[in-house]
Amino acid sequence: MAATADVKSDPAFVHDRTEDVTEKVSNSSGAGELEAQHVELDESESARVLRKVDMRLVPILSLLYLVAFIDRSNIGNAKIAGMTKDLKMPDNSLQYNTAVTIFFVPYTLLEVPSNIILKKMRPSYWMAILMFSWGTVMTLMGVVSNYSGLLAGRFFLGVTEAGFFPAATFLLTIWYRRFELQRRMAVFYIAASLAGAFSGLLAYGIQQLDGRANLSGWQFIFIIEGLIPVALSLVIWKILPDSPETAAFLTQPERDLLVRRLANDTSSGAGKTTNSDKIDKSHIMAGLSDWKIWAATVIFWGNTVGVYGFTATVPTVINGLGYSSANAQLLTIPIYVFAAIVTLIWAWGSDLTQIRSPWIIAGYSIAICGFIAQLAIPHPQYPGLTYGFLFPVAAGLYCPFTCLVSWIGNSLAPSSKRAVGMALLISVGNMGGIMGSNIYLAREAPKYTTGFSASLAMCCAANIMTLLLRWAYARENRKKDAMLADLGEEGIRAKYSDDELMQMGDKSPFFRYTL
Repeated sequence: MAATADVKSDPAFVHDRTEDVTEKVSNSSGAGELEAQHVELDESESARVLRKVDMRLVPILSLLYLVAFIDRSNIGNAKIAGMTKDLKMPDNSLQYNTAVTIFFVPYTLLEVPSNIILKKMRPSYWMAILMFSWGTVMTLMGVVSNYSGLLAGRFFLGVTEAGFFPAATFLLTIWYRRFELQRRMAVFYIAASLAGAFSGLLAYGIQQLDGRANLSGWQFIFIIEGLIPVALSLVIWKILPDSPETAAFLTQPERDLLVRRLANDTSSGAGKTTNSDKIDKSHIMAGLSDWKIWAATVIFWGNTVGVYGFTATVPTVINGLGYSSANAQLLTIPIYVFAAIVTLIWAWGSDLTQIRSPWIIAGYSIAICGFIAQLAIPHPQYPGLTYGFLFPVAAGLYCPFTCLVSWIGNSLAPSSKRAVGMALLISVGNMGGIMGSNIYLAREAPKYTTGFSASLAMCCAANIMTLLLRWAYARENRKKDAMLADLGEEGIRAKYSDDELMQMGDKSPFFRYTL
């Protein structure tokens, strides 16, 4: 009996049975019933196959993003662990803000080139190279002895980390259909919010090494948190799957099933898309010239202006409310955990309702309420109230982000244009980090009026642009619906070949934009 059960659960057996059933249906009921049976069997198998992908791909990418985000934001933990004092950085100068900001200069400039490289080589190899590089830079930051060394370290950290996030988010889009994507992206992305919590806890523990080997606590933070990605890079090239077409942990029928499901994901019931296209100049130009991607960067700024300034400053904000340095590190943890929970709720809601823009607007509206409260509270009075309203700020900034990245990912095809377009969105979007790193001014502590006001304004601008982008996508969908109604599917196929329709990507009459 056990042997029989094993055989029946084998994917190859299931595939063979699918073919047998299909043949019988074809012989007895015609092509229509054949197709219905085939789809039903495909969908019953897809849930099992997707679980295999989820268990292999999402945890790996989430772990890597956790490590990456800790390494880019741990300067906030190092600051209150004594870094600015040891490097003789004046408390009220802009030197700390400059050190935070310089990271974003190469980071924003190199994301598009990085994704072009990603499309030309194995993603697992490229990710391993990036991890080894940024881990080495992070470790070396632990031995800098002056402000100039800190600036150099932050600059090269931006160079080496630039490619990771656009590569990881693009990889998710080539494994999942459009309304399966955001739930997985949210699990991946909450690694960023958990990074804030885990970074505070980790920094608290590492600080206890202060004085060992003639090194300060902040130096140990950089060294230890830099060695982690170096170690991971030695194995990641082997265990990170590159694409559904080549995944060694899947059987051939399972790979075929994933590829077929993704190819049919046009949202119109007709036409096909592809993730196997080879990137060329036309894809690069299409990704760089689409105005809707540039419009989406304004929505992205609503996140990055607030998040990067908030992440780098929140330990100092809490510290300024009268809590000790160690307790300030620990009190950041519940804020980020709450943000992670809300982000997951938003992702499930967006995928299940199959819409993106209303969830983006709702998220930023929560952040707007939090920022208004921070500006209204008379600091440093009511420290508990001030701390409490940090929760909606964090949740409202984090939860719309996966909605936006999924929205743009859903709306770009073929995959080469998507690789460039998503990298452009993240690249220009992350320029908001430059603003965010300079608006929380030390001389304004603990009120941070400029920081909270600018972040509030960007959230409002993001909501306005979300409405504009939704209108633009809806207008394009109406034009395609009218064309399909006028010419019919056969008329469109007579006008364009299957290959031309596939290469048109999101411009195809069969492709529908997500709203």
